[in-house]
Amino acid sequence: MLKRQQMASIIRRIPKLMIIPYYTYRFFQPKYSVGVVGAVINEQREILLVEHVFHPTLPWGLPGGWIGFNEDPSDAVIREFSEELDLTIDIADLILMQRTDYNHLDIAYLCQARGDIGTVSYELLRYQWFTEDNLPHLHRFHNDAIQKAFKYWDKEQ
Repeated sequence: MLKRQQMASIIRRIPKLMIIPYYTYRFFQPKYSVGVVGAVINEQREILLVEHVFHPTLPWGLPGGWIGFNEDPSDAVIREFSEELDLTIDIADLILMQRTDYNHLDIAYLCQARGDIGTVSYELLRYQWFTEDNLPHLHRFHNDAIQKAFKYWDKEQ
């Protein structure tokens, strides 16, 4: 049996030796779906929420969606805002990441809008700005993300 140092030396000289073990390992590992949302708070301290067409039980939520294959989560939230609301955003900070369902991970970013909302996607019925006291019934992850967004926003003001 090779010692660890010898094994590492061989692998470093011939890195392609690790291709089969790497892909075998990846095949048997659990796979996760990943969703991203963005929290945008305006100057009146209201948060932007959207009413989704395809979410029958909890239609209101933060704008966002699924990340694409090999897509960076921050790029995905920027893309989702563009697709859903024709809105350009900047990422301010990662505010929350949670495993929310079986093999599903949700990521929330605090975002800043650049410009105004444009055409609303077919995936949405409408958008609306809400105060912290006036929120509709939301998915728990969205509620948690909104609370963190307001706390972060208050610290920055």
